[in-house]
Amino acid sequence: MRFLFLTLLSGAVFFAFPAFSACAACGTEVPSRVDISYSVTSGSLEADMNDTLKITQENGERRYSLYSEGKAKGLLALTQPDTLVRDSEGIITTQGMLRPERFSDQHGNKVPKVAIFDWGKKLITLQHKRGEEQKVLPADAQDKLSLLYSFMFTSAPGKMVNLHETDGKHLEPVCYAVSKETLDTPMGKLKTIVLTKQLGKEGDRDKKIWLAVDHHMLPVRVVATEKIGIVTDQMVTKISYGESMNGIKQGRLQ
Repeated sequence: MRFLFLTLLSGAVFFAFPAFSACAACGTEVPSRVDISYSVTSGSLEADMNDTLKITQENGERRYSLYSEGKAKGLLALTQPDTLVRDSEGIITTQGMLRPERFSDQHGNKVPKVAIFDWGKKLITLQHKRGEEQKVLPADAQDKLSLLYSFMFTSAPGKMVNLHETDGKHLEPVCYAVSKETLDTPMGKLKTIVLTKQLGKEGDRDKKIWLAVDHHMLPVRVVATEKIGIVTDQMVTKISYGESMNGIKQGRLQ
């Protein structure tokens, strides 16, 4: 049961890279804070997930911080009260990319998985219960959280998106096909850009992400297949915005 709960929440919140910028031409101001609520389901299992994105300016740099917390609902919460917490922080480059500096992923009181990005030395340090290791840091590397929100600031991709993704334990190349779809959600019908993971080798798992064109390319649905074949479905229920951050517009930093 514990594994099913962690699988349910682990299926939520990740993927993707350089993005379709729905309002780059109209110069829509990106808010300094975004709160997103999701409902996560897998069969009869349910959980709630809440993400918070904050954008600040420090010492001439624009920075981001992401915090995501998931908790089981219903009967599952009685046996699995622990939360899943992920956070990511780093800078927003002048090209509009999120460049993570640190990422962590923790389930309850378990040892967290941590990724530390050293862009100067081009090294990534992965820390987890089995120890610590260093790898070469690819220029397109993102973590599970920063990947999702990179779409808020970049220009439109082509038909395919290629990048490297880390969860704090692994660093792997991934590829997504890009398409469009109108999605029915608790918020109504949303125009979306859809990213579908391409399965390149044995053991790869299906993942599909919907990004809302009229909501700063925020992730509004994620469907993923986990390692024992369980399918999780993460669906947006509410998006709340704080004040606009002067000088930050969708598509590019101004």
